[in-house]
Amino acid sequence: MVAHTRRLSSREVTFVNDLPCTSLERTVVDCCLMFNMRQSLILVDHAARLGADLHLLRDYCTALAGRNGVIALRRALELVDARSESAGESLTRELIHRLRIPAPEPQYVVRTPLGEHRLDFAWPAQRVALEFDGKTKYFDYRPTSEVVFQERRREKALMEQGWIFVRVEWKDLFREQEFKYRLLRALEQGSDSAQPAPFRRFPAG
Repeated sequence: MVAHTRRLSSREVTFVNDLPCTSLERTVVDCCLMFNMRQSLILVDHAARLGADLHLLRDYCTALAGRNGVIALRRALELVDARSESAGESLTRELIHRLRIPAPEPQYVVRTPLGEHRLDFAWPAQRVALEFDGKTKYFDYRPTSEVVFQERRREKALMEQGWIFVRVEWKDLFREQEFKYRLLRALEQGSDSAQPAPFRRFPAG
């Protein structure tokens, strides 16, 4: 391992508990130069959610042209979306993009008689929702039984409005063709149901 050092500018340094640290943007860049594209996207999405300056990150990326790892950072910045709330959502969005499936709306809010519900990903015109089911959704913050009950209640209310649900887990992100088939099939079903019923002429009398 070879250590590389250089002088940091004032905007690249911040203080945490009175200790000097590299800024959020500088830390993201340094990490992404060692990461692959998908790892970089997870980090860049999370940094954007924390309020990172994306213009500054792009400036760093331009200045680092030709460096090892900068391509992963550049591609991550092309796909960054601060609305992704977990690593699973970031990787799901990247897979949808790579499979050339029409882009969904992340964190899409739908109103039902039971109140507002937020979907991880939605194709509103087709009324298709994709939910990433990570463990944190069911095992953090509240008792699991309560979370499962509320999730089923929420899904039922949306299905009564015509929404089609596709649920994926970590393992599904590594079964890309199966993922693609399930999602395209749901979008096709949603498109069919969104079409108006054909006009039928009845004989008079």
